[in-house]
Amino acid sequence: MLIRNVRPWGSTAVDVRIEAGRIAEVLPREDAAAPRPAEARDSARRPGARAGDGELDGRGRLLLPAFSDVHVHLDSTRIGLPFRPHTGGPGVWTLVMNDRANWRNAEVPLAERVAGTLERMIAHGTTRVRSYAQVDVDCGLERFEAVMAAKERFAGQADVQVIAFPQAGLLREAGSVEILDAALAAGADVVGGIDPCELDRDPARHLDLVFGLAEKYQVGVDIHLHEPGELAVFSTELVMERTRALGMQGRVTMSHAYSLGSVSDATSRRLIDGFAELDLALATVAPAASGQLPLVDLAEAGVRVGLGEDGQRDYWSPYGNCDLLDRTWQLAFTRGFRRDELIEHCLAIATMGGASIMDADSPRLAGVGDRPGLAVGDRADLVLVDGETPTSAVMDRGSDRTVLHDGRVVADDLRLVD
Repeated sequence: MLIRNVRPWGSTAVDVRIEAGRIAEVLPREDAAAPRPAEARDSARRPGARAGDGELDGRGRLLLPAFSDVHVHLDSTRIGLPFRPHTGGPGVWTLVMNDRANWRNAEVPLAERVAGTLERMIAHGTTRVRSYAQVDVDCGLERFEAVMAAKERFAGQADVQVIAFPQAGLLREAGSVEILDAALAAGADVVGGIDPCELDRDPARHLDLVFGLAEKYQVGVDIHLHEPGELAVFSTELVMERTRALGMQGRVTMSHAYSLGSVSDATSRRLIDGFAELDLALATVAPAASGQLPLVDLAEAGVRVGLGEDGQRDYWSPYGNCDLLDRTWQLAFTRGFRRDELIEHCLAIATMGGASIMDADSPRLAGVGDRPGLAVGDRADLVLVDGETPTSAVMDRGSDRTVLHDGRVVADDLRLVD
């Protein structure tokens, strides 16, 4: 395929040749049109901007790596269903129980909800997805199987990794460990854990179980961490100990972990250095919370950071709309970023930052100013989006998008194509 007249990361317009699912060549374009304001772009839009005869007209749009959502709960989604008032109370356990009381009573079957949400995510430009699938004594493997079915259904449009996630903990309810083990035996890509101190109140035992299963099935680890301050630091240090002892560098992710920067500057620095040394990754959902580890410091240390939408209008929260470009805006806004370089760094986190968490061979962000993912040899998972600059695209979040997965157009104008 030849993609004509696109601007990689907002640079000068070029033509991009795709071969065998990868970027084969980036060609100068002498007659490329200059970026146009939104009104002119809208008047020039045409429906069905799909590849025909091996060519795709980029129409001067931005060319970006496709989005990577590395923290989403597909199994609890209510996207596309009637809006409902939030009924959850404060605290993780209360929210877990609220979800347990309601998830079976949705207006359409679970498998349909999961697939519809994943379809909408792909249509908006996300072709890399890391989804949790809750496994516990209430749902057994039912929710896990729904996510696995969606993964298989959309295998040609997106790469999906499934995390077997014991959201109700491992020690509070008899049989939880066995169900988690069964999910891993059934093909889960990652084993999850959650709040080792606050939820299970036996952090060493909780993490020994999680890392033991990771070693048994040779999978990665993803730890949900909502714990505050010193407690979060303590749990993270226990994760680091096990990562080092088992040689699991590069295979462990801390999710949320939004209090790790709240204790002291010295503690933050020590944790960032530990993340870098052990190649621990961090997945954020852009919360409006103080005390987070600084994104700039994490980038300068070489720590992999990815972005996700978390729940999608589910029984935990009314937020989420399947658009990771929208969540990129939220990441920049909640971090107080105004400079173009920092807003574009959020866009790099939302694309290649998450890709490097899912695939060790993906290019990593080398710093705040690094914009990887569009070089010759890189995988052709791409999104074309309207915008004068990458920052303006984050601010405007337009709908004129064309999405490619493995060098093939899979969505256009926010709809999947055949």
